[in-house]
Amino acid sequence: MKKVLVYYPFTLAEQANSGSKLRPHEMYKAFCEWGSRNGVNILFISGTSAEREKQFRQLVNSGELEDIWFCYMENQTIPLWLTDPGHKPKKPFIDWTILRYLKKRNVPVGVFYRDVYWKFDELYPLKGWKKKVMQTIYRLEERFYEAYCDVIFLPSNEMGKYVAINRPMTDLPPGGKQRAIERETRNDSVASAVYVGGINNEDYGLFLLLDALELVNEPTPLLHLTIVCRKNEYEALPEEQKARIHRLGVDVRHISGAELDRLYEQMDFAFIPRLRSEYNDFSVPVKLVEYLSNELPVVATNCLAQQRFIETDEYGVICEDTPLSMAEAIRTMIERSEYYRQRISETFMQKHSWLARVEKVKQTLTREDT
Repeated sequence: MKKVLVYYPFTLAEQANSGSKLRPHEMYKAFCEWGSRNGVNILFISGTSAEREKQFRQLVNSGELEDIWFCYMENQTIPLWLTDPGHKPKKPFIDWTILRYLKKRNVPVGVFYRDVYWKFDELYPLKGWKKKVMQTIYRLEERFYEAYCDVIFLPSNEMGKYVAINRPMTDLPPGGKQRAIERETRNDSVASAVYVGGINNEDYGLFLLLDALELVNEPTPLLHLTIVCRKNEYEALPEEQKARIHRLGVDVRHISGAELDRLYEQMDFAFIPRLRSEYNDFSVPVKLVEYLSNELPVVATNCLAQQRFIETDEYGVICEDTPLSMAEAIRTMIERSEYYRQRISETFMQKHSWLARVEKVKQTLTREDT
């Protein structure tokens, strides 16, 4: 039986309440399912540095780490040496030990390199000497992956130009989850759409969306909008912004899980109205694949990575980050939402499920198509 190692140099989050916490869980689950289907034994190392060392020694002593087919690993938004509690590694050399062990045995290794926010002064919160020290550690991490990894997986191809690792790179964006969709039949002349996400930063585009909604619904209402956000973010909005949301007839909900799934089944389409920026051009929001998993076409701004994702398979309508352009995109979506929904139904899970992501890892690292 072939063996694959999934290596996470960190402890999996118990509450996977964000994309960065959810992804490792979903990839590992997909590897286990893929392994079960294809007769491949999935070995797993994760946890604190001390736990990783213990697991590694056990696998070596048992002989299970012999003849590994390939290894998939992920990093976090902090360097892999600092993922222990308090950012103080008890076994600082364990990652080097494991990766050197695999390299000596010619095991292909691919790492998902999550983010480069530390290269953007406006996004990275540290200042002064702390910032310089941390950025030096991040650069050492890049050199580490260059020395020991064969392929760098990225959220999008567009991110590649910001990654200083001299290794082949390819995209491995978030994957979709299979869901049984029970859409509600409506005979309403007004379309329904949803925005799920942050509202406490202009960059998220909520107020761009409200401007577009105002244009679309004059003189005749064409769209009803529901916003799903954190309660504390909504309560922190200035009173005049809350009053405007109310005046536009927008529903505001603070829900998640099964409640959010039911809401998706009542919607015709969804929004990702982020303002364009250098960073947003290469990031792929987890909400994009969540919407598509629920067979919701998407109206999104022309941030490069999400635009390519949506337009390649016709999953929605792209617009500029201006109210006029978004209003026009909404009108187009209202007319063509069923066509885009059909496109999602035909190709999305086949091409973009978490299982499809695992298959791409396998094909990339082994150069085998089947």
